[in-house]
Amino acid sequence: MYKFKPLLKSTLWGGEKIIPFKQLNSTMTQVGESWELSGVPGYETVVSEGAHQGLTLNQLVDAEHERLLGVENYQRFGNEFPLLIKFIDAQRELSIQVHPNDETARRLGKTRGKTEMWYVLKSDKGARLYNGLKKTITPEEYEQMVEDDSICDALADYEVSEGDVFYIPAGRIHSLGEGCVVAEIQQTSDVTFRIYDFKRKDKNGNYRELHTKEAAQSIDYKVMPDYRTHYTPKKNEGVLLVSSPYFTTAVYDLDEPMTLDYSDLDSFVVLIGVKGSATLTDNEGQTTTLRAGETVLIPACTKEINVKGEIKFLETYV
Repeated sequence: MYKFKPLLKSTLWGGEKIIPFKQLNSTMTQVGESWELSGVPGYETVVSEGAHQGLTLNQLVDAEHERLLGVENYQRFGNEFPLLIKFIDAQRELSIQVHPNDETARRLGKTRGKTEMWYVLKSDKGARLYNGLKKTITPEEYEQMVEDDSICDALADYEVSEGDVFYIPAGRIHSLGEGCVVAEIQQTSDVTFRIYDFKRKDKNGNYRELHTKEAAQSIDYKVMPDYRTHYTPKKNEGVLLVSSPYFTTAVYDLDEPMTLDYSDLDSFVVLIGVKGSATLTDNEGQTTTLRAGETVLIPACTKEINVKGEIKFLETYV
């Protein structure tokens, strides 16, 4: 079991909720993102304790191979970790954006696209987000709506509360609004096409770059009646939230001990604490803690994890 030092990012739109949520001793302000688990080149998280302390995530993959990733995952991804895990605190609304799928990304000279999901943490009352199109538009109409500042009129708008889930396949327009705090699970990719930034200027008085043409090629223009992921919360059992080719995610809300059986799973597992705390013990007797704001990486060679405590956490794997 591995823990990593978070990579904190101060942003123009960041808030003050991540530091206390993670119980960190830090004076950083406007922390918009905490990269919990990252193999993105230049932004790799580092093992914080144990025998492999000091290794980056990709160095750990290189050292452990199939034992860490799983046999099929290692054949598929090699020495690159396939998921990127973040906490995000939007004190101001983020830009409207879209991520390409793998095919479009490669056509545009990128390594791969990005599919992701949001699990909403405790957010401000009335916090909202955009996810998906609510009316049919053509690529030409899209470009005109960006030009005349009306693109938000075409987007589905949701008021959110703790526990809400949104799956965001590549191609779906989206944006976090003011007051939203989320856990984000995504493909390891940093490719984002910015569609609209509300005519904001940076600290130097410049507008941020938009990627209107690339976004037009990446958007899925299909309209759906509802983009929220609906599920029934349950106590002391896993509840499936997302099952996709890129990751499978469940939520657990425990107030009694539980054993997670991974003996038939050929993948690493990531546990993301969202509330409470627990002790984790693997089949070899190794122990660690998981609490709200922490992320633990379970290697694929682990057969089972015993969880003891009152805790809510996300479980995700490939």
